[in-house]
Amino acid sequence: QVQLVESGGGLVQAGGSLRLSCAASGRIFSSYTMGWFRQAPGKEREFVSGISWIGGSTKYADSVKGRFTISRDNAKNTVYLQINSLKPEDTAVYYCAARYRSQIMTTKAYDYWGQGTQVTVSS
Repeated sequence: QVQLVESGGGLVQAGGSLRLSCAASGRIFSSYTMGWFRQAPGKEREFVSGISWIGGSTKYADSVKGRFTISRDNAKNTVYLQINSLKPEDTAVYYCAARYRSQIMTTKAYDYWGQGTQVTVSS
């Protein structure tokens, strides 16, 4: 089992920044590809970004490229999502997810999910 706990969300004005964190416990964090997803009210959960378990390759949704940066610190069992130039349409609950020794998945085919952290961007 892997437990994931997100933090760092909040209320921010458009143009601002946040850094989301996802702390993992349980099995070997370094063996898991990590993903960030988000779900806005009334919408499907969508892929935002992912980082592979080996090599550190990353992937981003087109809507966040150039504004969001994913990173991981295996020593701290934590994955981060730096969010810059926030827009009102970034308002959503942000979830992190883990998938064992996998390529980065843009679908919801992850093994473990966190409970989410709310990001609200005011205009």
